[in-house]
Amino acid sequence: MNPLLLFAEFFKIGLFSVGGGLATLPFLFHLADIYGWLTREKVGDILAVAQSSPGAIGINMGAQAGFQALGISGSIIAALGMVVPSIVIILVTAKFLEEFKENSIVAAVFEGLRPAAAGLLAAAAFGTWKLALYNSEWQEWYTILRSRECLLCAGIFIALRKLKFHPVVYIALGGAAGVMLGL
Repeated sequence: MNPLLLFAEFFKIGLFSVGGGLATLPFLFHLADIYGWLTREKVGDILAVAQSSPGAIGINMGAQAGFQALGISGSIIAALGMVVPSIVIILVTAKFLEEFKENSIVAAVFEGLRPAAAGLLAAAAFGTWKLALYNSEWQEWYTILRSRECLLCAGIFIALRKLKFHPVVYIALGGAAGVMLGL
């Protein structure tokens, strides 16, 4: 893997993944489809680790994906590729946003970015659902979903809505359940 190509790919991800860290998932799935150093299943593993690690999800996923490509130097290159566009955009935007905050074109751009971010997050949610719950080897209609994983997902979802514990509790419960159930 060429380090400049790795930086360029993650620079594009950092530039266009509007909506936060989970919005990088469709881009990572795309990388998995075109390069051999990453698979869709590995993206799911990266997401699981990034979600349970401190820090920004997008940067965590980028650093882990970069590590898959080039080791420690790949982690650094991918993380830098992810953050450089944001830094540049923030610096440029902060300088000019105050002057243009009443501009109808600027307001329209921000109105257009919200649905774009929602679309990226919806694609990330679907991709995550497919990786975690869909059984690609199903033979009978009732085996299309992984039943134990679906029960765990539903249980944690219900617990999140009803019990209001800290998210770390649910991460720990999910990991423990994965070990106990052999997922």
